[in-house]
Amino acid sequence: MNVAVEVKAETGARELTYAQAIQEAMALAMEADERVVLMGEDIGVYGGAFQVTGNLVERFGPERVIDTPISELGGAGVAVGAAVTGLRPIFEFQFSDFATLAMEQIVNQAAKMRYMLGGAVSVPVVMRFPAGSGTGAAAQHSQSLEAWFGHVPGLKVVQPATPHDAKGLLLAAVQDPDPVMIFEHKLLYKMKGEVPEGFYTVPIGKAAVRREGRDVTIVATSIMVQKALDAAATLAGEGIDAEVIDLRTIRPMDRKTVVESVKKTSRLLCVYEGVKTLGVGAEISAMVAESEAFDYLDAPIVRLGGAETPIPYNPDLERATVPQVENILAAARDLVRGAR
Repeated sequence: MNVAVEVKAETGARELTYAQAIQEAMALAMEADERVVLMGEDIGVYGGAFQVTGNLVERFGPERVIDTPISELGGAGVAVGAAVTGLRPIFEFQFSDFATLAMEQIVNQAAKMRYMLGGAVSVPVVMRFPAGSGTGAAAQHSQSLEAWFGHVPGLKVVQPATPHDAKGLLLAAVQDPDPVMIFEHKLLYKMKGEVPEGFYTVPIGKAAVRREGRDVTIVATSIMVQKALDAAATLAGEGIDAEVIDLRTIRPMDRKTVVESVKKTSRLLCVYEGVKTLGVGAEISAMVAESEAFDYLDAPIVRLGGAETPIPYNPDLERATVPQVENILAAARDLVRGAR
């Protein structure tokens, strides 16, 4: 794969960063299917805004690793059109925020073509969005907009939280006949984790139980999964046994895994970086409230989401606008000990 890897001495397991796992997935997909092409701004010689495409242009050439003009609307439109005519494009936005310039192509074209043409065509396009705060990129380059896309029938929306899932979900997305939106948190690109060699997929629409517990269910997305796991480790020392669910896919959402967990723990805490109002946590909460798990609840459902403000540039203010481990700890303690 021409990717520098590390091997854990104690287990012999191969480790890649999140970014390396994505690059490897794209390379494998391109090797397996000549219809797979990469598109985006500065993804060629420059290697991508976050260096995720790396040297793939040298390996596959500029006809398959295509630098698009600085026009998100135009580039996304070309990718959607290419998908309809038989290719399987992977289109990279420099920042997820810039998808706002391409909503016409994503929401009105890619998401609706199969429906409007009676199933006669599919739109197998994958769009990658570097998302989230924490890099000091301020209000127009730090948003978490995945809930926008999760609201649109016809789109599938995933948020890998580990290098393993970043590779497996991307490979699953490339094989999918429908548009798949992949939101990659920018702070995860350097995260290391075990990644199997070769081609494998992670099913779209299936959550993962990252930690089993009996006292409270924490459903988290993207970078909040690791924060939830860190909080759960601290809570365990206090006698609170938290179950942590990595949602992985927000559309379609894995109702069964979440509902069964809440029936076991009787408490639900939703943690996500996007703005709290009308966010992913609202859908999780409604899903549980409308299910048989409602009768098992011993406390109100709690949502921890982003503050009602654009992301500030100041690092202390930036950190304060999104949930942190200490916020998860406080909310979980209140839920379990009955303060709410």
